Amino acid sequence: MNSTTSSPPSLNQAIEHRCDVLIIGSGAAGLSLALKLADHCQVIVLSKSDRNEGSTRYAQGGIAAVFDEDDSIESHVADTLDAGAGLCDEQVVIYTAKEAKAALEWLINFGVPFDTEESHSGEKKYHLTREGGHSHRRILHAADATGEAIQNTLNDAVAAHPNIHFFERYNAIDLIASENTPKHCKGVYVWNRKREQVEVIRSRFITLATGGGSKVYQYTSNPDVSSGDGIAMAWRAGCRVANMEFNQFHPTCLYHPQARNFLISEALRGEGAQLCHADGTRFMHNFDKRGDLAPRDIVARAIDFEMKRLGADCMYLDISHKSADFIVKHFPNIYRKCRSLGIDITRQPIPVVPAAHYSCGGVITDLNARTDLDNVYAIGEVAYTGLHGANRMASNSLLECVVFAKAAATHILSRLADKTTDELIAPWDESQVSNSDEEVIIQHNWHELRLFMWDYVGIVRTNKRLERALRRIRLLEQEIHEYYAHFKVSNNLLELRNLVMVAELIVRCAIQRKESRGLHFNVDYPETLEQSAPTILTPLKSLIEEEPGTLST
Repeated sequence: MNSTTSSPPSLNQAIEHRCDVLIIGSGAAGLSLALKLADHCQVIVLSKSDRNEGSTRYAQGGIAAVFDEDDSIESHVADTLDAGAGLCDEQVVIYTAKEAKAALEWLINFGVPFDTEESHSGEKKYHLTREGGHSHRRILHAADATGEAIQNTLNDAVAAHPNIHFFERYNAIDLIASENTPKHCKGVYVWNRKREQVEVIRSRFITLATGGGSKVYQYTSNPDVSSGDGIAMAWRAGCRVANMEFNQFHPTCLYHPQARNFLISEALRGEGAQLCHADGTRFMHNFDKRGDLAPRDIVARAIDFEMKRLGADCMYLDISHKSADFIVKHFPNIYRKCRSLGIDITRQPIPVVPAAHYSCGGVITDLNARTDLDNVYAIGEVAYTGLHGANRMASNSLLECVVFAKAAATHILSRLADKTTDELIAPWDESQVSNSDEEVIIQHNWHELRLFMWDYVGIVRTNKRLERALRRIRLLEQEIHEYYAHFKVSNNLLELRNLVMVAELIVRCAIQRKESRGLHFNVDYPETLEQSAPTILTPLKSLIEEEPGTLST
């Protein structure tokens, strides 16, 4: 890697950095890719906040792979297809399930401390748990903080590699089109939050590993950085997106005023926890024959239905019938968090509500993780690979990150010898904009967007609510566009610009789907069609032709 600046820049000096591969995002997907590439080329990893603050760290459950001799790849595939409600790409599901064990062994070799237990013969083996939608125990985990264990392990490995350069507190703004090569990007405009200045990163290959856009909803389990940046950037650059209507709502987020974004892992239900009313009455058997082990979409709608039917603020998840030792051993993080809030889960049920959790749709990619742009890749939650279909099965998401990081790395490495051109990149022009003294406008629009998305485009939808949401989005887009054109960028403005675009994509996809399937439930179309297909949106204008932003459906 090199930079056009060899000494500390002055405040107004234009800065351009260079690398072979730019990875936007520092979670499991981005860091796995960086480590798979770094022995062969120079890599920059861009992190919007610090390197720890992404969805990976907050993933509690684990990663699915076939390790048990009584399990099989065919069973993993069948469970995934069933959870996906007929919209998974079977080829992708088979590929991912076959690659799963090798992906886990790669993490193990780096030192991820997955839990072990003693077998009947006295040998150590990995402890496998079970989650909703899985027919076998196939979830490797590190207690109830698997994501944190993976993040910490990969962080240490990345920090030790001399070819990986970490840029923290940088917002990616937009992909920069090549004037000479169709469907090719020569770099990215980024905003250095420390210096409050826009810089350029020129790169031969660019990978979006930015996560999902669940922050578009008022209630979400995701960290603040999950603002759909990669999806919006790719869309503006001319990439197709798919299945944006399928946003997964985690059924069990801790309901407590001091417990912002805290998840209660599905692994509790896998180990026998039961959903119930305040008086202890169980209800999941009324909604699905699998009861408390039904997939997330069914459980989330059931909780939502019961809350509305009873006028209740929450439902409850009870694992207190298990021994205290078992609970504390298997779920120490959840136990400590609840105990700090006065809830002893060994003796009383946990108050829970659904919250926006995972974007099953995203930027369309192939099995090599390539987008519609020749040198731009997408991996992890930002991507639509076809693995999840209409609903993601638990613990397939971290798996997808590692499996497709390998696929992207293999493809990028095969192209390192490709010839490149050294086109000029114009520095960011701020000559016609000023600093805003009306941050309240951004905050107001921010809160309005997230509130009406929750009310109109949430767990249960109607045609009228979707149309109302789209009208509000159109007005907000106009206001945000004018604001963006006249004022200097900021973190909140950049995130709001991306979120309103993601909101439009979600609503457009939801309006197109004339049925209820998986995570998308429309009261006006309650039946599931016999034949269905992914919802694909295509920008009418490409990266190299005109200003993108219109939809072709």
